[in-house]
Amino acid sequence: MRRKSNTKGKIIIAVIVACFSVSYFFSWKDTVMREFVYPLQYDYMVRQYAYEEHVEPALVASVILVESKFDRTAASHRGAVGLMQIMPDTGDWIAEEMNLSDYQPERLNDVRTNIRMGTWYLAYLLKEYEGNKILALAAYNAGRGHVDSWMKQYGWKKDFSKIEEIPFSETREYVRIVLLNEKQYNQLYGF
Repeated sequence: MRRKSNTKGKIIIAVIVACFSVSYFFSWKDTVMREFVYPLQYDYMVRQYAYEEHVEPALVASVILVESKFDRTAASHRGAVGLMQIMPDTGDWIAEEMNLSDYQPERLNDVRTNIRMGTWYLAYLLKEYEGNKILALAAYNAGRGHVDSWMKQYGWKKDFSKIEEIPFSETREYVRIVLLNEKQYNQLYGF
């Protein structure tokens, strides 16, 4: 008889410990998510340039997370640099469009310059594709030329919504992940 009541006691204690552990985890979950999964370094600059360019700060933060994981020294094998992974030729074009007379390509390594130019470019793409995030993000990743040719080749309109139809698997995954991360940034940081 004692064994049964002893087992019940152990079960009750295990349930209490489990409940406490779950409660403790959930009280720290958002902190852990912000710190390790969805960081927001350079918060002020992300928000400032996003608001200036009328882009959701969560979208900018998500692009940075996917492009560089907030590593300001990130560089791709293709030559893209900085937090928002801007190609030097694209940087030259953006600087010209933004009328940045003092621009030099090495400034893409500067955090402020990179976020400012990358956010401007993201805003440009969103305008170009009439607010369609899927097309704008696909263009950010694969280039406007590819997206424009896909629109022509496949008859896509500006209301395109079928991520699975994007021909490049890397670009498909990029768009999916950025949009998923954007939701998480909105929830965690209340943009």
